[in-house]
Amino acid sequence: MNRPFDAVSVQLFVSVCEEGSLARAAERHALVPSALSKRIAALEADAGVPLLQRQRRGVLPTPAGHALLAGAREWLSGMQRVRAELGAFGQGVQGSVRVLASPSVLAEQLPDDIARFLAQHPTLQVSLDERNSADIARSLREGAADLGVMWDAADLQGLQAWPYRGDQLCVAMAPGHPLARRSQLSFAETLDQHSVGVATAGMMERLMQRHAALLGRSLVHRIQVSSMDAACRIVAVGLGLAILPRESAVPHAGAGRLALVPLSDDWARRRFVVVGRGEALLSPAARAMVAHLQAVAGEGG
Repeated sequence: MNRPFDAVSVQLFVSVCEEGSLARAAERHALVPSALSKRIAALEADAGVPLLQRQRRGVLPTPAGHALLAGAREWLSGMQRVRAELGAFGQGVQGSVRVLASPSVLAEQLPDDIARFLAQHPTLQVSLDERNSADIARSLREGAADLGVMWDAADLQGLQAWPYRGDQLCVAMAPGHPLARRSQLSFAETLDQHSVGVATAGMMERLMQRHAALLGRSLVHRIQVSSMDAACRIVAVGLGLAILPRESAVPHAGAGRLALVPLSDDWARRRFVVVGRGEALLSPAARAMVAHLQAVAGEGG
């Protein structure tokens, strides 16, 4: 390859891979299929290797195509961020940060911490979206977000992590439950009780399943729900107990609705981290947010 890739052709290549079809990608960009095919052929000629594998029902990227796709997505995402920042400067806003956070982090103090950050930096903009930990890590690696805030138990390979806050898992149950007056409980002691599972496809559920297996037991939920609010309402009427982050459960425990007993296992103390692709790759606005989140975590609130 003796010359840089054509930017328009790279964007068209990404669309072809996302659509799995030259015809659908051409329709997406309001092009005739023959024009798009010529662009892709020129891109393959520049690369010196086939980038697409033609099949009966569409196309798939070759191994070389996968390598180009990863780099192209990162480059396009970077261009989108630059465009957004330039537009923000035109409106008097000096930078923006896109943050992805796991549900447990969003349910605790992150929104308040970001509000404090924006109060200190009124010319910045922040986009905050909820994702699971795997999606956050993938988006960061692809350059689709600036920062992630998540549990440090996730796969963070290839990313840089800065310490943030933490939380304590507890056993939530109705005040009349036989275990409600205990000062603490081990995970093993909860396995004989009816339990309520929350977000049973999530990382915390997988962790509990693993620790149950290490104890030679199985974790079987009496009821499964998708939200903490639903779990707290079910627990409050005595239908079982649930293992929840204390910091998130406290607001639901008012007026004696719930008893919250700390879980004594070592893994019950969770640590959250702010994650990015590396400090050198962060914008000044993103670096300022990392510094702020570390500072408020150091203050303990």
